[in-house]
Amino acid sequence: MDFIELHDVNKIYHLGEVDLPVLKGISQQVARSEFVALMGASGSGKSTLMNIMGCLDHPTSGEYWLDGREISRLSAKERAKLRNRMIGFVFQSFNLLARMTAFENVLMPLMYCSNRLSEREMERRTAELLEKVGLADRHHHRPSQLSGGEQQRVAIARSLVNSPQVLFADEPTGNLDSRTSEEILALFRQLNQTDGITLIMVTHDPGVAEHAQRTIRIKDGLIESDAPSLRAGGAR
Repeated sequence: MDFIELHDVNKIYHLGEVDLPVLKGISQQVARSEFVALMGASGSGKSTLMNIMGCLDHPTSGEYWLDGREISRLSAKERAKLRNRMIGFVFQSFNLLARMTAFENVLMPLMYCSNRLSEREMERRTAELLEKVGLADRHHHRPSQLSGGEQQRVAIARSLVNSPQVLFADEPTGNLDSRTSEEILALFRQLNQTDGITLIMVTHDPGVAEHAQRTIRIKDGLIESDAPSLRAGGAR
């Protein structure tokens, strides 16, 4: 069994008396330690699919298997526990807390872990991750004192603090210039290749999708194509 498996996944939103089908029978697999881009225009269903795979939402019908466990029927509380244990997220808007330093933003998720570490261990892990993303000298800077690329690096460090097995990135370079985008994408490749993290990146940009090993194109709630990315050639 692959790390991620979707079998005939449908998602219908009920808007009053109107049913809006967004996903229309998605079947797909993602192997452990694979780097996949989900690509499609606005409204194609790619973000809805990411939300289901990231356990932020559940399908209307179909099955979703994650690491050998069928999770499509889990309660919201059960999905939250699974997210905290296995999944990390990086978003376009960074979502950092303005009054907290970079160090405090990365440390914060550890405060809510069920298997909470000692204060010394939490601080050690936070420092290691900030160094990993190239911000060893930015511990005490607040978001307003950081560039967009540095803020996204803080967000990436925060997403890794609970040692996730899979990382979801939703338009992670959307607010960044081209040079900074390349740096962030290179960091994602490093996390995938060196640390073995399964990485699923949502994008509408073909140039960004090329950094993944494989690109899945979604159109009107259906998979339009699934092929090795041009730059990666399907290889590491």
